[in-house]
Amino acid sequence: MNITDVRIRKISDEGKMKAVVSITFDDEFVVHDIKIIEGQNGLFIAMPSRKMGEGDFRDIAHPLLSETRNKIKDAIFTEYEKVLSEKDTEIE
Repeated sequence: MNITDVRIRKISDEGKMKAVVSITFDDEFVVHDIKIIEGQNGLFIAMPSRKMGEGDFRDIAHPLLSETRNKIKDAIFTEYEKVLSEKDTEIE
């Protein structure tokens, strides 16, 4: 399964959530609402989730293998850095 598209839908300079992302696999399957979050050890991705009864969150969709998670993370961060770079260029 190949990642064929990554779209950074929202970017925020405020708060811990930095962006909301959609990724497409093989031009056939899309996962929306992956979040880029600023944590104590830097940026990480959070898969789409739903709040459960006791305030816990449960992923709606997530990779089963760490290799797949890394592939998704790398594709997302590459596009995120590209968008931030373009945004900085516009400001200058």
